[in-house]
Amino acid sequence: MLASEMLAGGMCGILRIPFAREMVHHLGYPSYFDVLLGVWYALGGLALLSPGLPRLKEWAYAGATIVYTGAVVSHLAVDDPLHTLVGPLLFLVLTLTSWASRPPSRRLPSLAQTALDSPRVVNR
Repeated sequence: MLASEMLAGGMCGILRIPFAREMVHHLGYPSYFDVLLGVWYALGGLALLSPGLPRLKEWAYAGATIVYTGAVVSHLAVDDPLHTLVGPLLFLVLTLTSWASRPPSRRLPSLAQTALDSPRVVNR
């Protein structure tokens, strides 16, 4: 569901759909921002759907977190009504839940585990 929203939202920005263009303008961003954000947003959605690539997926989750928190802050900055925060907050929770509940096979090894697995070099 998260990847689908990222792909759809990204395409709205890339194609400069009037709704997306008006929202970017309303939030005070320059007109090129919807395309820039749309490209990276769609690429993040593709990364989440791609098999393997755990490090790229980590970056996609980080990017989605930045997008949704940025949306919340942007709406607050222009004094939008609180109901406009529901969508970005919902997708932020979905992003964090998806990231936290991914199976171990799709996780990067922790730094502690990497240190335990690496051969020890003993200087003599």
